[in-house]
Amino acid sequence: MADERRVADHLPQGARRRQLLQAAAAWPLAALLPAAAWSQSPAAAPASRLRPRVRPGDADWPSEARWQQLGQQVGGRLQALASPFAACRAASAAAPIAACEQLFQSLKNPYFISDHAALTQTLGWANAWTSSPSAYAVAARETADVVAAVNFARTHRLRLVVKGGGHSYQGTSNAPDSLLVWMRGMREIAMHEAFVPQGCAGRVAPQRAVSIGAGALWAQAYDAVSTQAGGYVQGGGCMTVGVAGLVNSGGFGSFSRRYGLASASLLEAEVVTADGQVRIANTCTQPELFWGLKGGGGGSLGIVTRLTLRVHPLPETFGAVNFTVKAKSAAAFRQLIGLTLDFCHQALLDAHWGEQIRLRRDHTLQVSMVFQGLTRREAQAVWQPFREALAGQPEDFEVDYGALSVITVAAREFWAPTWAKRMLGFMRQDSRPDAPATNVYWSGDEAQAGQVLHGYESAWLPAALLQADRREALGDALFAATRHWPVSLHLNKGLAGASAEVVDAARDTAMNPAVLDAFALAILGAEGPPAYPGVAGREPDEARARRQAQMIDQAMAELRRVLPAHAAYVAESNYFQADWQQAFWGANYARLRAVKRQYDPEGLFFTHHGVGSEDWSADGFSPRV
Repeated sequence: MADERRVADHLPQGARRRQLLQAAAAWPLAALLPAAAWSQSPAAAPASRLRPRVRPGDADWPSEARWQQLGQQVGGRLQALASPFAACRAASAAAPIAACEQLFQSLKNPYFISDHAALTQTLGWANAWTSSPSAYAVAARETADVVAAVNFARTHRLRLVVKGGGHSYQGTSNAPDSLLVWMRGMREIAMHEAFVPQGCAGRVAPQRAVSIGAGALWAQAYDAVSTQAGGYVQGGGCMTVGVAGLVNSGGFGSFSRRYGLASASLLEAEVVTADGQVRIANTCTQPELFWGLKGGGGGSLGIVTRLTLRVHPLPETFGAVNFTVKAKSAAAFRQLIGLTLDFCHQALLDAHWGEQIRLRRDHTLQVSMVFQGLTRREAQAVWQPFREALAGQPEDFEVDYGALSVITVAAREFWAPTWAKRMLGFMRQDSRPDAPATNVYWSGDEAQAGQVLHGYESAWLPAALLQADRREALGDALFAATRHWPVSLHLNKGLAGASAEVVDAARDTAMNPAVLDAFALAILGAEGPPAYPGVAGREPDEARARRQAQMIDQAMAELRRVLPAHAAYVAESNYFQADWQQAFWGANYARLRAVKRQYDPEGLFFTHHGVGSEDWSADGFSPRV
């Protein structure tokens, strides 16, 4: 059905060089920063009222000479930005210009977008925000560039924005009249065979790890860690998501029940705080800042420049299960939902399984699951009872298994751009002639590139809802929700059934504790194709967006009836979330606010519904009284 296009899952690096990098490629930052910049505790900041930020045209806006000085300080990497849609707005639907047509074609290539300082992967959210370029951008290549941008923004009271992968649904990667710190150039990756966080010698055992620049995308990380080095790093399912943004937001991958949250794999981070200091945060140094960076949301506590993540052993194979079931009546679909919940409870809540089961309004169930730690034969045996139950009711269910309903692939090649994956349509490549071979993305994620969101909701579903005395009510709620809008159950975005080690590691992050015993994250979303206000023939369909947003609201209202509380995932959530502090972080929010006050007392870092954002106007320019 045309109105049921679902938003796909995502939907972000001293004067003293660290001995820990040892044989890895050197990070050429030390000589550029004074020793004082590497202090280990925040400088005391005098208490002061938050001050309004300035815009172009204001008396306090930096002079051209000041901007030139910043440009010199960052080695010429300061850019004045302009919207690439400006020329399109001057054209008309009857006489579009060729460059405009080419732009909209290119917007379906996520790598084209990520290489453009003035663009974001999502072009906006209807009736909420529109992707708009900053006034200037520092195209950071080293930590010293980030320090210079932070100091300049603080001194001149500028709205500061940080962009890595640029996938933010909330629009946090862009803001007009701001200074952008564009991290795309900081994407170095270095493997370590025996990493010990700084200051932790004798307290933390060495382990295999990888250091990744904050501008890297997950496709590059997987290529370096899995394809090249034969290890596994917990990252995002979507390969064009930024590494830093995903980790700072918590971070789920396809195999989260086995390997845990991406944020729980964080061993150390290099971060520039609001005072312009470069800090090394881990469990031994800056522990509260380190905790806040593990799921507290990107861009609120500082600018992460490098992350070091645990590398796990890579299994021999990964696998996938894909098929669809069409129920022949509404009553049969309700029964199908019940059978699915029974099967989830009996067979899928363990470390082997991840990804999605989708429930659609046309009475279709779509299974798109992945697995690890099982052979193909073992995976087939797990699903056999479900298949037999469906086969026993041919009058109610029509099943399409296809030719590749259960497959396995070598884990080392899972993210590699092999010929087979391209030919079968699983994977696509950056179509630009000079693009690296590693610029790849899953075909199912293509709709995210250049999308305009119409509506979005998420909610963690507690495993208690699968107990015998509550399962029927959950089934009723899911069925009622699908009368309004499709529901996707992301079984990898809940840790019920994970090992005690994985759950304990997640508990030591800033994530909402609701994730610890959730069996799935329910996601309801809608998007339109690339569009931009004022471009003739390419404007967002606002009427359709309002209609779909209302249906999503109605569907989520049905699910809320069985939830003890509404807990949502910050990276995949409603822009208009009213109770966002509680929904995103629960009991952890008070601690996050304390970290914010310690490291950013004047509120330099602002993001929509980020920690401390309640102190500011919606655009982040004016303090609230």
